[in-house]
Amino acid sequence: MPKRQTANASAGAASSGAGAKKQKRKEPEIYQPSKGYKEKILAGPMDLPFFIIVMILLVMGIVMMFSASYAIAIHEGNDGLYYVKRQMVFACIGLAGMLIVSKIDYHLLRKTWIAYGFFLGALMLLVLVLIMPGGGKFKRWIYIGSFHFQPSEIMKLAIIVLFAYMISVNYPRMKTFKYGILPFAGVLAVVAGLMIAEPHISGTVIICAIGLIMIFVGGASLRHFGLIGIVSVGGLAGLVFYLVTSGKLSHVMSRIQSWRDPFSDTTGNTWQTQQSLIAIGSGGLFGLGLGHSRQKYLYLPESENDFVFAIVCEELGFIGAMLVILLFMAFIFRGFYIASKAPDKFGMMLAVGLTVQIGLQALLNIAVVTNTIPNTGISLPFFSYGGTALTMQLVEMGIILNISRQSLLET
Repeated sequence: MPKRQTANASAGAASSGAGAKKQKRKEPEIYQPSKGYKEKILAGPMDLPFFIIVMILLVMGIVMMFSASYAIAIHEGNDGLYYVKRQMVFACIGLAGMLIVSKIDYHLLRKTWIAYGFFLGALMLLVLVLIMPGGGKFKRWIYIGSFHFQPSEIMKLAIIVLFAYMISVNYPRMKTFKYGILPFAGVLAVVAGLMIAEPHISGTVIICAIGLIMIFVGGASLRHFGLIGIVSVGGLAGLVFYLVTSGKLSHVMSRIQSWRDPFSDTTGNTWQTQQSLIAIGSGGLFGLGLGHSRQKYLYLPESENDFVFAIVCEELGFIGAMLVILLFMAFIFRGFYIASKAPDKFGMMLAVGLTVQIGLQALLNIAVVTNTIPNTGISLPFFSYGGTALTMQLVEMGIILNISRQSLLET
């Protein structure tokens, strides 16, 4: 072959190779396991330490919720076991869902129509809760006869699934504003607008925090978070304007005042915070003993729900409270460990989002109960009474366990 032809052929091959490399860099990271790989995955063991932590939190939560609820149940004219029996029904439903989901390949959630369809369904529920009758001043529940549920709990999972999908598809372009910030900010703005209208400020804060953490872990540019800060300031100004025009600002200000001085109005606005601090202080180092709380006898409002941790402190003392905190810390550590071992970006982001949700809710709830932050009505995962929340939390644990079954095979 002549030298000129050889050189041309070599240049063409080099050009073709460079073009192939350039094209390869533009392709999004898409995980498509083979059928044989899926069969191996579904035969793998779940992460036993994570499963044990979840079960300890669940059992301990039901026991403490029962101890905190039987006095109010009797006062309401019900059986003392009223709340715990209902909670155990939802726990059984959630456990069944957790075990089933743990055996179903989580990559099904990565299908475009499922990720977006699930989110749109949750979004429609948020719209429906605003237009349906009932609910009074705060429209956070959808009532169907005697059954009711909270759409915001469904939206938490929907946001995590959608963001994990969007990040996994656009991961090579997450550093750009167009793909790494703009679509996520748009989704959060729509959801936050609907939830503020309920109003459900605590749920809005949790969902937005989960979304921002997932965007950060997903590889978004740090410079773009400055723009998010500017937008957030504008959104805060809009929220203040809404609260002023709707007459709800006084309610927010009263909570802030209660936080700043929990003993300023002990027969009114600060009653709940005061009783929570009394319960915590009464527990001492070892507590009064399981079932021996005094504040649960109609002194502490929502003792079975948002303020169940105060009863934990009163009955189990500092030691019991630290045990609960350490369990949640172990949960977060193991959840992030599973995320780090996930076989793909979608699995990693799912595990991160679900772990952050539980950990963040636990942190904020404990902060509210101890008066570290103003009272925002955040439940304690696995402990607080609530069927929708408990069922969704256990199903979410099933997703993490499914990811662990696949990651364990990869290690």
